[in-house]
Amino acid sequence: MTGRFAADADLMTIDQALAQLEARLAPVVAIEVVPLRQSLFRILAEDVVAAVNVPPHDNSAVDGWAFRHADLPSDGVLPVVGRVAAGHPFTGDLPQGGAVRIFTGAPMPAGADTVAMQEDCREVAGGVVLPTRLKCGDNARHAGEDVTQGSVVLHAGARLRPQELGIAAAIGRAELRVYRPLRVAVFSTGDEIREPGTALPPGCIHDSNRYTAGALLQSLGAEITDLGILPDRLEVIQAALKDAAAAHDLILTSGGVSVGDEDHIKPAVLALGSLDFWRLAIKPGRPVALGEVAGTPFVGLPGNPVAVMITFMLIARPMVLRLMGATDTGLKRFAVEAGFAFKHKPGRREFLRARLAHADGRLVAAKFPSDGSGVLTSMVWSDGLVDIPEDRGDIAPGEMVEFVTYAEMMR
Repeated sequence: MTGRFAADADLMTIDQALAQLEARLAPVVAIEVVPLRQSLFRILAEDVVAAVNVPPHDNSAVDGWAFRHADLPSDGVLPVVGRVAAGHPFTGDLPQGGAVRIFTGAPMPAGADTVAMQEDCREVAGGVVLPTRLKCGDNARHAGEDVTQGSVVLHAGARLRPQELGIAAAIGRAELRVYRPLRVAVFSTGDEIREPGTALPPGCIHDSNRYTAGALLQSLGAEITDLGILPDRLEVIQAALKDAAAAHDLILTSGGVSVGDEDHIKPAVLALGSLDFWRLAIKPGRPVALGEVAGTPFVGLPGNPVAVMITFMLIARPMVLRLMGATDTGLKRFAVEAGFAFKHKPGRREFLRARLAHADGRLVAAKFPSDGSGVLTSMVWSDGLVDIPEDRGDIAPGEMVEFVTYAEMMR
């Protein structure tokens, strides 16, 4: 992390917060070379340049017969002078006025420029009847049609999906330079929090936050150290933060970031480092803390489980991806029809849990009945979030709203 985040006594918009993340965060993990099969979902640390054309030679897109278009007679009959299959090129040039039996992916004989599909042809003694309606170049694929030698096929900062691995393999790369996974320390805070599977004393709840936040981190390719649950004691939290900073690239906590007497994350972080823009103009999830502990980036999420998930997706996700070397951390939104009415007071960005359905060819968003930050069933029920900008007023049924899917926010 470079520089410091700007502190602001007023609520900060999420766009302002994201702009600071983009400007201030840089990769904190080392680069390593790994086999292609081990690079899935890693962040690429180099531009990948094609050393070869893909495909490397002109080839047939179909099973059929290859010929020189200028040789096609009016009756479409040409003698068959050879056969070529994938991996077995035709020797020499195509003789004038001849056709060659060819199969999908096989290299085009020198001189041939067109392929007739076998379904459109009829074999006769010593030759083949070709369709006369073909244009020159039909069903033939050219060398470099997919990738041109010397072109950049993958850019540094890209997250490697199966298709990126496929194109790297197609140009002959067996290894890639990638960033090492981010090491993240995760813990929850609160005297009322208990581990799942244990009995609940009066006034206590099971800890869901470490499990949802940890799973979200893993979905981004981070390596997790689960530090468990810390009690509401300043000295214990401070010691845990100090130890975590020494062995991790990022610290993530949930709970204790508000201003109550038992919210100890803020003073603990400030005793060891810095803390900024922890009051965001979003709902749910206003209390979000970002800063550093002994030089290690820190993000403190709210305690309510829905707020944990949403603030992770909106704030922690781009932070994690930046620290891992990713360059594109934006979220793709698309317009859907509101299938609900909603009263919105301008000034705060609201994210509504919603489920999509088709209605007469339209994509309509149904809103979960409750907006409570503790209703985790709403995240199970919904497909994503309706994004209500700060300057927008009430929403009426039938109006268009922007929607972002959970799948988009978990990659």
